[in-house]
Amino acid sequence: MTPRPRVLVVQHEDDCPVAMIEPWLADVGLDCDVLAAHRGRAVPAHLVDHAGLIVLGGRMGAGDEARHRWLGPTKALIATVAAGGMPFLGVCLGHQLAAAALGGQVRPHTRPTRALHPLGATPEGLQDALLGGLGGGPEVLHWNDDVVVRAPAGATVLARTPDGAVQALRLGPRAWGVQFHPEVTAAVVRGWAADRDLTAQEEQVVAELERRTRELHRGWARLVRTFGRTVLGAGGPAGMEESP
Repeated sequence: MTPRPRVLVVQHEDDCPVAMIEPWLADVGLDCDVLAAHRGRAVPAHLVDHAGLIVLGGRMGAGDEARHRWLGPTKALIATVAAGGMPFLGVCLGHQLAAAALGGQVRPHTRPTRALHPLGATPEGLQDALLGGLGGGPEVLHWNDDVVVRAPAGATVLARTPDGAVQALRLGPRAWGVQFHPEVTAAVVRGWAADRDLTAQEEQVVAELERRTRELHRGWARLVRTFGRTVLGAGGPAGMEESP
């Protein structure tokens, strides 16, 4: 039996797992190899046995290489993958690392964001291979302190939050970064505050995610599966034809 194509997934923290990305990619015929960089696994310089790269989120900042030494090699790998035209998806911190790796700038936002925001697609986003099939929705989960304040040269802003912050970028012909989390469940989000109580606003967001998981996951799964089809070479527009 021919092995299924595989995607390399770089993980930064135990409580920021691949979560729903793994089963949703499996739906289109892809397997995930999760590289726990925070546990000492070496980040490769190139993709050799993998057809694409996903970099997940984490509490650290995109410039925190001194404390988290794998971030530098992760940035280098992202730059190599994007420059080579291979499929890449950066999620939250992964999006910020990609922007920094390619010459953009990341800074703390005016205040931490804990919210379900509409996907604020730009005209370019509505035509994009990854985001275009989502139309004007769905709402997406933001749980971040930092944002991209200057996109890399040549990047395209695909979506913005209601306050104007960058929500999604196209960083190359098959490379994207999203500030939001399309992979999570309510249990994963609760795990991000395991060492403290959720604030009232955070509790409200998690409760809404619990109530609306099925609805929200339809759109988030469509995005992940469309990325998977890009990895397989079928192209993003195939995702527009998918039934929920």
